[in-house]
Amino acid sequence: MEILRAENLTKIYGKGENEVRALDGVSFSVEKGEFTAIIGSSGSGKSTLLHLIGGVDTPSAGKVFVDGTDVYAQKEEALAIFRRRQVGLIYQFYNLIPVLNVRENITLPVLMDGREVNEERLEELLSILDLKKREKHLPNQLSGGQQQRVSIGRALMNAPAIVLADEPTGNLDSKNSREIMQLLRYSNQKYRQTMLVITHDENIALQADRILALEDGKIVRDEVIRR
Repeated sequence: MEILRAENLTKIYGKGENEVRALDGVSFSVEKGEFTAIIGSSGSGKSTLLHLIGGVDTPSAGKVFVDGTDVYAQKEEALAIFRRRQVGLIYQFYNLIPVLNVRENITLPVLMDGREVNEERLEELLSILDLKKREKHLPNQLSGGQQQRVSIGRALMNAPAIVLADEPTGNLDSKNSREIMQLLRYSNQKYRQTMLVITHDENIALQADRILALEDGKIVRDEVIRR
């Protein structure tokens, strides 16, 4: 079942001789439960693509459909709800709230949505992420790998339609990088969670089901690694 579709997605910054075409007519679709890696050099349009899919930025042209919803046809309030409920975002630098502990950071999207925390799911995530003994710790009391685990838990807590990870291992050593990718793969398999992961590391990309390569704002390679 198709969970994501991008149609002729274009993003232009600036005008005239200062115009930069960050994305240039990108079209593709992703099936539910698929683990897709997006690769490309710096400036290829990877992060721009992720931000447009996640409703964080608006396209100059084109459309994005997530679970049948035309993302940018929604009004601002509905778009904000869509971002909270349907998209899980994982960043390279964690973006945790420094005054909130592990449990509070993970449950923040649910609480912001005015909904009750699913304690069973929370306990399961804390266990899977090996954070049970750290749930009362603040971010500055955690290692980089542990902070990234918290950001993964936060992204998964709402059981979103898609999880978007922007260089999730870019700030970690090789051991923590392997563990984070194993966790993302485990979440993908256990919850049938659809994952799009940006990475500059081809070895990490090869752990995905599919690789999309971007160059100058266009898809230049779309390769299925495994089914």
